[in-house]
This record gives sequence, C-alpha cells and structure tokens, in this order.
Amino acid sequence: MSMQPRDFLFLDKMITPTIITVVYWISSVAVILIGFFSMFQGGLAVLSGLLTVIIGPVVVRMYCEIVIIFFKINDNIKALSEKNEQ
Repeated sequence: MSMQPRDFLFLDKMITPTIITVVYWISSVAVILIGFFSMFQGGLAVLSGLLTVIIGPVVVRMYCEIVIIFFKINDNIKALSEKNEQ
C-alpha cells in the first residue's frame, strides 16, 4: 500500500517510523565509532570503550523500539476504530 499525497498532507500515514529506522542505524554506527575511538585513549577508557561498543547499540535499539511502540499502538487503535465504525 503506497502513501497517497492526501495521507501525507492530512497526517493519516506516519512517516516517523521510517525515519526512526534510519536514526537507529546512524546512531548505532556512531556509538560503535565513539566506543572504538575511546578504546584508543588508553587506561580505563579501553574498558569504557569496549562497554560502549557492546552495550551502546543495544541501548539505542531499546530507545528506538520504545518510540516505535507508540506508533504501533496508534496503528492498532486506528484499526480498532475503523472496525467499530463498520
């Protein structure tokens, strides 16, 4: 099902879930790069960087999933509303 101009103009179709996917990938790459750069600082930064590389993408994913859940709830409420109208 493609998005019609009317869906976009009247906010019937949400575009944010698509944007969240892009934000997830960009943020994951950024967190991993930050972790690697941190590991090269030496000392305790090596451990901190390693934890950032391992845990960072998981935290980013959890945040993005929470945001997506709100949109899924919206879709389900909309489907229930349309079902009740029939």
